[in-house]
Amino acid sequence: MAEVRAARAAEAQALTGLVMRSKAYWGYGPQVLAACAEELRIRPGDVTARRIVVAEDGEGRVLGLASLEGAAPLAGLGLLFVEPSAIGQGVGRLLYRDALRRAAELGVRRLVVDSDPHAAGFYRTMGAVPAPGGPDGLVRFEVSPAPLAAWARAWTGGGRAVHVGNVAEFNTQFADASLDREQAASHHYACLAAFYSPYPAALVLPRAVPRGWTELVCRQLGWSGVEVYDGLLEGGSGCLSDAVRARPALAALLTGAGLPLVPWGRTRAFGVLAGRPWRAGELRYESKSAAHGLFARILSGGGHPGIVLPAQWRAGSRRAAVRLVAARAKAGESTVLKSEHGVGGSGTTVLTPAGVRAAGGAHAVLRRLPRGPLLVEEFVGSRGGGPAQDGGARDLTYDGFVDGEGRLHEAGAGLMDVRDGCYRGATVGPGAVPGWALEPLLAFGEAVGRELASAGYRGWFDVDFVTDGAGRLAPTETNLRLTGPSIAFMVAARLDALRGAGHLVRVVDRVELGARLPDAQLDELCDALAEGCAELGAVFVPAIPTAAFDPQPWLGVLVAARSPEVLDAAEALVRARALAVGAEFGAAPEPDQSSVSKWEAGLRAT
Repeated sequence: MAEVRAARAAEAQALTGLVMRSKAYWGYGPQVLAACAEELRIRPGDVTARRIVVAEDGEGRVLGLASLEGAAPLAGLGLLFVEPSAIGQGVGRLLYRDALRRAAELGVRRLVVDSDPHAAGFYRTMGAVPAPGGPDGLVRFEVSPAPLAAWARAWTGGGRAVHVGNVAEFNTQFADASLDREQAASHHYACLAAFYSPYPAALVLPRAVPRGWTELVCRQLGWSGVEVYDGLLEGGSGCLSDAVRARPALAALLTGAGLPLVPWGRTRAFGVLAGRPWRAGELRYESKSAAHGLFARILSGGGHPGIVLPAQWRAGSRRAAVRLVAARAKAGESTVLKSEHGVGGSGTTVLTPAGVRAAGGAHAVLRRLPRGPLLVEEFVGSRGGGPAQDGGARDLTYDGFVDGEGRLHEAGAGLMDVRDGCYRGATVGPGAVPGWALEPLLAFGEAVGRELASAGYRGWFDVDFVTDGAGRLAPTETNLRLTGPSIAFMVAARLDALRGAGHLVRVVDRVELGARLPDAQLDELCDALAEGCAELGAVFVPAIPTAAFDPQPWLGVLVAARSPEVLDAAEALVRARALAVGAEFGAAPEPDQSSVSKWEAGLRAT
């Protein structure tokens, strides 16, 4: 793999030769090359003055060069040329990303690229935005270099981390009746461990994942050297943290590298693995009733006029819940039924008066729900989804975390896609949350974070809201763990640092597939989706690949773009092509179980 280093003055003549060979690669004749020779000449004094770096392979061969010229806040990518024999091997991508990183460190906020027309497609793919102007015969682009967000640096101490996909382990500790015993969906969702921070060092996963998936994710997000330990709970259930500890060599490798271990959520078993003391009651505000009480205490102090708290009652028995729901339906009121610890909308049911009547009454409705404690909550009506100017934003979220010293860090706010009480995805980035909601949402989320910190909680959290027609926000729950929106924030931070600021990122939990796909066909589909989204000016990242061979196959995805219109178009393209996959691939064969990867087969470095 090539590495970037500073160029040397003594290399000036050789670098000039590389530039001219690279220019000639695109078919320019002798007259054109002669006319631009003086402009493209590199002199010894230019190496430092123009901040020239080179990409060098493991044998010391120079494969390309780039220059970063000018001073903050405006600079230019003056040169970016690759040796013809190395074109298409990722050298240009390496040099371009290095230039953006250096520009961000220098405080550059606007980087101008005047591109040869033959290279214009490359710069579009790298995230540069076409701009007016530029010299004759060249295509101008601009990009806004951005350092990794401060909250993202604080999350893992500025470095890489080991990601532990303990989703099922986290859920199981609450014994929630709304979750199935096998936790199959949770094991699929554990694939999101790839995105627990902007740049992982290793992934620890309960189920085997396709090699092609990790390779594509690494390519799309500019990662290298990511080790994958998968299949630790293959063919059974159990606790992922305990499965790691049952393999002493693996546990020593993961915990002895000096890197932070980042889980989906805190558990007693993870505390033992990571060497972190487990605090009694650490997760008490994961309870929806406890969170409701916390919200009430915050609001009792005033200072949040844009926030309204729905009434909530704990039903001591099924009979009590029936009476409450029946009385509210008779009064024309809609009701939300919640289990104490449902995740992603599991255990949440919205009952309208018409729905209660159609089901044969409140008793008939509740008879169909999972056993266990129930919370009965006032339904906050949207009257069309919120204020007219917001485009119907109904479900919003605040994300942040409390670090080990008890300091609060704000990641931001996001717009969630929630249908029939079930979470389906989220969008984060510039303009994702309507302006009228942003200030009160951030202020209340910060207040919750301060309370969590003072109660001893350390880790990621969110606060979810619904909106009413008067522009008020109603907090509905806290989640003391990573979530789908948190994954979108991580990817947005990475893409902004990698491609320039301004990315909207959407995580889509479930994209239906038209056929069951084994690994090879799934890789082919994902490569095609990445290419199709790139043509739109978007980025596609497969997020959850392991459900592609389920009886009802699906795929979790991330898409990113710099405008809502391109983001919507990219999601539509992904959904359409995923559904059409049955006609393209036909019936999929059963997978070869002998090829299922196990951690004992050794690490996989991508």
